[in-house]
Amino acid sequence: MTATPVSRRYRTLFISDLHLGTRGCQVAQLTDFLSRHDADTIYLVGDIIDGWQLHTAWYWPPSHTEALRLLAAKASAGTRVVYLPGNHDEFAREYCGARAGAFEITDRAIHDAADGKRYLVVHGDCFDVVHGRAKWLAYVGDHAYVAALAMNTLMNRVGRLFGLPYWSFSNWAKMKVKSAVNFIGRYETLLTTAAREHSVDGVVCGHIHKVALHDDFGITYANCGDWVESCTAVAEHDDGSMEILRWATASEAAAVEAGVEEAVA
Repeated sequence: MTATPVSRRYRTLFISDLHLGTRGCQVAQLTDFLSRHDADTIYLVGDIIDGWQLHTAWYWPPSHTEALRLLAAKASAGTRVVYLPGNHDEFAREYCGARAGAFEITDRAIHDAADGKRYLVVHGDCFDVVHGRAKWLAYVGDHAYVAALAMNTLMNRVGRLFGLPYWSFSNWAKMKVKSAVNFIGRYETLLTTAAREHSVDGVVCGHIHKVALHDDFGITYANCGDWVESCTAVAEHDDGSMEILRWATASEAAAVEAGVEEAVA
């Protein structure tokens, strides 16, 4: 694969929940994003490789290797790449404090922004009550999410026959089920509380696949989203301001997903 010239450079990029090693990963969108964007520092905020799904059924096409090669090439070219493992790639936590090639591996980090603000950077699964107290239930939830993504694919293939726009069953369910909405609210509260305990100005996280950037709790909360459905990242500009980057529309992501699955089938 030939890399497209970088079209935008930022001071810092935060990306999470790539879930390489799964069919749900929007790897074509991801590699296109990485080819067109660069930064002085890139934080990989967990669940980069999905060890849970790889343990269940091995799936690793060449395109997933290419995504890692793009990140490694950036690191070799001088970009600081900091890898913070999540729950799906918890195998990497054994190496926190060490380096993997040009990647720094750490459980959490404090990021100093250009405007003097400081941010706690952490994947966030340690603040997930379900994952912390009942890991078996987290595994069940993960398989349910994979099933929901499969439902997305089936429903949208039918919808495209009738000219209907992309519709996310999993996101719809996430926002319609009251317990899920309450969980997101509790999660954001716990993360911002942790930021205060670290005496910083904000927190950057991932884990729940719900992109966000707000100051609703009197402190900045930034969630990178994911590269399974939303195809989003958080960027810091040279003046320290933060922005959500949405690289693909839902319909574009659905089209890529359908194309990838048909090629693999």
